[in-house]
Amino acid sequence: MSPAAPTPAGKGPATAIPAGGSATDGPAATEWSTAEPAAGAPAGPDPDELGYEQARDELVEIVRRLESGSGTLEESLQLWERGEALAARCEQWLAGARERMDALLRARSPEDPERD
Repeated sequence: MSPAAPTPAGKGPATAIPAGGSATDGPAATEWSTAEPAAGAPAGPDPDELGYEQARDELVEIVRRLESGSGTLEESLQLWERGEALAARCEQWLAGARERMDALLRARSPEDPERD
């Protein structure tokens, strides 16, 4: 049975279904989407379209909101999921920067002491 999101006033429950799955898929699915996000749930651009600073700043805000403990369980879960996606995006940017730095360091001539 799929978990259900809180029911907004005057509306039926929003059923959580694994992304790319069906309502019969179990909790082993790692990505969940809800038909109706809870009020106050994170909404923003696709993390893959964000620059490092944008993703980091939004992640900082999500951590602040989670630490405040003021949201519902469903809101907290949605914030957590968005935070995970943003953290992964930040890691992608940092890995790319690390690769660029490594390439620059490999390209340095070992005979040039002025470059140290």
